[in-house]
Order: sequence, then structure tokens, then C-alpha cells
Amino acid sequence: MSNVRNPLSRTRSEVFRQLRRELYDDDEFRQVPHVFVIMGASGDLAKKKIYPTLWWLFKDRLLPEETYFVGFARSRLTLDDIRAACVPYMKVKEEDSERLSAFFSRNSYLAGRYTDGESFTQLQCHLDSLAPGTAANRLFYLALPPTVYNDVTKNIHQHCMSDEGWNRVIVEKPFGRDLQSSEELSAHLSSLFNEEQIYRIDHYLGKEMVQNLMVLRFGNRIFGPIWNRESVACVVLTFKEPFGTHGRGGYFDDFGIIRDVMQNHLLQMLTLVAMEKPTSTDSDDVRDEKVKVLKCIAPVALSDVVLGQYAGNPEGEGEAKLGYLDDPTVPEGSCTATFATAVLYVHNERWEGVPFVLRCGKALNERKAEVRLQFTDVPGDIFNSQCQRNELVVRVQPDEAIYAKMMTKKPGMYFSTEETELDLTYRSRYRDVKLPDAYERLILDVFSGSQMHFVRSDELKEAWRIFTPLLHQIEAERIQPMLYTYGSRGPKEADELLKRVGFHYGGTYKWVDPHAV
Repeated sequence: MSNVRNPLSRTRSEVFRQLRRELYDDDEFRQVPHVFVIMGASGDLAKKKIYPTLWWLFKDRLLPEETYFVGFARSRLTLDDIRAACVPYMKVKEEDSERLSAFFSRNSYLAGRYTDGESFTQLQCHLDSLAPGTAANRLFYLALPPTVYNDVTKNIHQHCMSDEGWNRVIVEKPFGRDLQSSEELSAHLSSLFNEEQIYRIDHYLGKEMVQNLMVLRFGNRIFGPIWNRESVACVVLTFKEPFGTHGRGGYFDDFGIIRDVMQNHLLQMLTLVAMEKPTSTDSDDVRDEKVKVLKCIAPVALSDVVLGQYAGNPEGEGEAKLGYLDDPTVPEGSCTATFATAVLYVHNERWEGVPFVLRCGKALNERKAEVRLQFTDVPGDIFNSQCQRNELVVRVQPDEAIYAKMMTKKPGMYFSTEETELDLTYRSRYRDVKLPDAYERLILDVFSGSQMHFVRSDELKEAWRIFTPLLHQIEAERIQPMLYTYGSRGPKEADELLKRVGFHYGGTYKWVDPHAV
């Protein structure tokens, strides 16, 4: 047996070492101090995502060598408290204990009030003490509820900016509740920082297959001639979760599935599918093309939407027996949708008339996020209607894959057709390659100054323009969502809507992992 290692079988550290060389100028990496400030360090997002991500990057020596981490929150905690809260999510191996100690030696924590300028003055003194007499770069991650964004960003601007190094602010969604509140937040942020300093993070833009959409489209000649209304019958973008909102229903009820998933994650994927080829991979060139797509989409009409809310499954187990309204944190009689399907149209020369269907929901039958292009029927059928439509599927999660559904001759004596696939499943082709987490990619992008995978203010404005009239109508008229059973595909009316706009669901094909046999 050969001992030659597959060149694709690179370790996580090897992948990141190469990436580090691409990201950083040597002098900046070795000599310039960086300070990463986690605002809201005591919260769930910080302990489950931000601290673990920073640890993984630090462990792989991908961050600049002199990087410090400062937690800030209202809670009176010690660094040991932060460590105890975060370590269960950090996937620390036994051999990493020394490196973990080095990581926490770079950490510190301060308690203070978000509305109190004096607290931020104390934070500024602490930041100065970490790298005295140098031009340190500073990153501020707002792992906070939107209600305190205004106070925190104002105090950061007044008290905590680096005078000589650069300053960057990472803002978590939701970016407002509708067009007006989003515009107010954008105006506030732009009064304090320039657009190059603001990083609006949508973690879906950090996922491997979402980032792969651009390469798939613009790096392959075969797709160019068919990526248009002449060949594509329908595009379906799907986000499904098999669990409900139990325990966080009160938070979810303030936003609903359209604000939580559709207006951001799915719409961002739509722009990558539909946009024209940018002049380069420069951040603004890419985002310019995404904005052009959004400007071609009219506000969504209620007649092109199906809303659903899950009900308990009497035959289910555990939480599956409970409906959305059974959650004690959800207001009685809530009309908030936990499922939505909406049909959008991109009114331009490439896509006129092609339905883009956005489907998302909780408490469904599976965990899945994918982009599915269904192509038109083959003209001049000679196979007695045996052929199904071709489809190109980009599966974002789980088990990243790209596969094309196509017709072939069924093996054997008879001349009959069969549906099969051309398959690229990442864990089979790239068997030993460890894919970075979405937050790892995006936080690295902030360090290196790349904004390609972050949402620009004009993108945000157009996204809210598309959905705000629908959201206001749903709330004003208290539109009742259709009930669907926990663990099902969702309301049957959603499948009927897809059929009405031209999506063909044969129901005869099920993707099979060929490498699992």
C-alpha cells in the first residue's frame, strides 16, 4: 500500500497556515498588536460561538501574533467564569491544554454599563494598557441585543477608538425590524463610522457552499450559457430545521421566520445565484452586483406567500408533541409564522419570468439548506414522457455537496430511462479536509479587511424594501398561518404554490450518497 498522502488531505493547520500567508502582510502579522473586544461577553452568542471561534483561530496560529481578547458586559464576572462558560463549546483536545492556557492568558474581562460613558473610559484605559505606546488595531464585536446598539456604538466612538491603528465594528443581525428601523440604525452607525469600518455579519455568507456559488458560476464555462430564463424553469432556495423554538419562543415571536431567515440568509443566497459576473472579486465589485439584483425585485405580494405555524404531533416524542403555542414564552394566540414560502421575481433580461421560491421553516422533517435550479423540459420529447427535469443542487448543510440530476439509460436489456446524478460530495472528494466554521472565515475576513461576505448598507436597504410591505400587512391584518404537524414537510398549501408557479416535483427520486454503500 502506498504511503503517499493524498494532496487534498491537508490538516486544518496546513490549510490555515497557507491562508495566513494570503491574508496578512508579514510586518502586520508579527509586529502590529490587535485587540478583539467582545461586547456582550456574558451572553449565549459569545460563549457558544465567539469565544470558541477565537480559540480555534488562535490554536491554529492564524491570528496576528500579538492579539488580545477583552470581554465586556454588565455581569460581574471573573475571567474564570468566562472560561468555565465557554470551554464546553470549544472542543479542546487533551494535547491542546498548554495552548489553551496561552489563549486565556491573552484574555481579560471588564464589567460595566452599556449606557455609561465612564465604563467605556475605563475600558479605553484597559485597552491602552495592553499595547502601550503602539498603534494597535481594534475590533469590536457587538454580541448584543439591538436595543443597546445605539448606546454601545456611541460610547465606543467617543471613548474607545484607536487613534493610530484601524478600528472595525462587527454588527450581528437583526439589522432592524423593517425598512424604517433599519434605516435609522444605518444612519446612526454611519454618523459614527464609515462604511469601511462596519461589518454587518450574516453567518450564512461564511458557509463553504454559499461561498462556492461564485466559483461554480463564474469559474466553469458549462454553466454560463444555461444560467438564464431560456434554460432555468425555477429556482428554489430552502432552509429547514427539524426542531422548534421551545425555550426561545418569546425571542422568536418578536421576529418570526421571515425576519429570522428569509429576509437575510435566503435572500443573500438568491443574489449570489442571480447576479451578473462582477468585474473582479473585490468586495465592492461583488456587492455592487448583488445590489443590482435586489433592485430588480418588486416587494413580495401576500398572494405569493404561504405562512405556517407548527402544531404538536400526537405521535411524536418529547418536544415533537408540543406546538408553537404550547411554549409558555410565546404570547397566547400568537399569529407568528414558523414557516414561510414566498415567490419572488427578478425583473431583468436574464431572469424575467423565472420564479425564485424561498422556503424556510422550523419543526420540519429534516435539517437542510440548499439551492436548487430546476431546468426546463427537453423540447421534442422522444422518450414517451419518461424524462424528469434536470436539476442542479448545491447543498449548504448538512454534508456539503453539489450534484446534478440527469437522465441516463437504465442498465440492462431494455431501452428505458432512469434518473441519476453527477455527484460531488465534499466529505468524499475532500475526505480529510476540515472545513472551517462560518464564523472562523468571517472573523478572519474582518482581521484582513475583506468585506465581500458582509452586508453593505444599500444591500440592507433593498432587502428590507422587498419584505417590509408584506411584514406590515401580515401584522396589521393578523394573518393566520396555516397549521402543520411537527416533523412534516410543512403546509400542503406551500407545495401547491410551488406547483402553481411551475416547479415540477416528481417524487420518484431520492438522493443517495454513493460513497455510503
